Amino acid sequence: MITRTISKRITRRRLAAGVCGLLAAMAVGLSPTPASAGEPVPGAAPKVELTLDVSGSMRARDIDGQSRMAAAKQAFNEVLDAVPKDVQLGIRTLGATYPGNDRQVGCKDTKLLYPVGPLDRTEAKTAVATLAPTGWTPIGPALQAAAEDLKGGDGQRRIVLITDGEDTCQPLDPCQVARDIAAQGIHLTVDTLGLLPDAKTRSQLSCIAEATGGTYTSVQHTNQLRDRVHQLVNRTAHRVATPVKVQGAAECASAPELKPGLYNDREKFAEHRWYRVNVKPGQELRASVSIGADRAVNNDYGVLLRASTQHGREIVRGSEAGDGRTDVVSTGLRYAKSEVASSDDATKDAPETVCLQVSNSFAAGPSVKTEPGLPVELAVDLVDGPHNASDVASFGLGRGWWLLGALVVAGFLGGLVWGWISRWRITVWRTN
Repeated sequence: MITRTISKRITRRRLAAGVCGLLAAMAVGLSPTPASAGEPVPGAAPKVELTLDVSGSMRARDIDGQSRMAAAKQAFNEVLDAVPKDVQLGIRTLGATYPGNDRQVGCKDTKLLYPVGPLDRTEAKTAVATLAPTGWTPIGPALQAAAEDLKGGDGQRRIVLITDGEDTCQPLDPCQVARDIAAQGIHLTVDTLGLLPDAKTRSQLSCIAEATGGTYTSVQHTNQLRDRVHQLVNRTAHRVATPVKVQGAAECASAPELKPGLYNDREKFAEHRWYRVNVKPGQELRASVSIGADRAVNNDYGVLLRASTQHGREIVRGSEAGDGRTDVVSTGLRYAKSEVASSDDATKDAPETVCLQVSNSFAAGPSVKTEPGLPVELAVDLVDGPHNASDVASFGLGRGWWLLGALVVAGFLGGLVWGWISRWRITVWRTN
């Protein structure tokens, strides 16, 4: 009887503790917390603008027995029916209003057909239904205008460019326009879709997408166009970490201080840039850097991430090299600061300023524009360090050193046993 009573009391206490823990977890989950650098911003509405080529070439009837324009309209209507409710969507056209031969007028022919905002499906479909293939293909001006349409807010932003030909308004290079957009640091991605593209169109659309971290897709059928646009719109709805724009310095003394988070910058060819991170005793710094080759570069290149003290003494470095066409080159490093044995709390907890140097060895031919610089993404994290500073390196083997040691011992013992067995067999053979 006494045992049963004690058991009931224990069960009640455990149940009460579980309920309290659940309520505490709910309270923590419901309480607002500030977002760290590079984390998704709660409540920031994602924006996407569909930018459609309505030039005269869209009259061609070579997509599933219908014109390219009809295929685009059909795909748009089906995509508009499935746009997530939290996505703000807009539609811009290029080459939709001017049918003449005046180049200056034709190269300004881009129009905001449906403004970026909460979607009214009926209004958007009505606007798309009025389109008819008309004029030029001013891709560069359309990208510039679309970037302006999407400005404002901290949510993810995306331009989906759909065209059946290359830009007809040179010398305004769409690739350079895309690089300039990326250099603004507004975190805008341009995805490109080519309708039955030729080699020149594929090259240009791939260049535009690469410059902003987007994708290029070749489209042959109506269902491919619909599925790909739908996929990109849905991708915009998924909140992702947005890098914080930062500008590195020419020396550590004037470098910006970075907290844990994701950052982006622009670095000129063969340039060095510095950043600072404060590492407290008992913490481990983990940093990585990626540099994108968003244009044609010479073979043989590399990236260096170097950690040093304020006095210039190198602590640790990470490097990576490449040869040939590579979109991104990345490297990283780790540095653990051991805890200081001191009775003075101020000295014991004083952080160490670690200088991070990002360098690249990219070079380009004389015909390649070097402005703006190459895109740089830098990730910084501070975690609890290992109990012993020696655990970090362990002769370069990390925490797997014991496995190698066990293999060495096992190999040594196995060799001794095999040698003894071999000698015994030889002795028996000689005896017999």
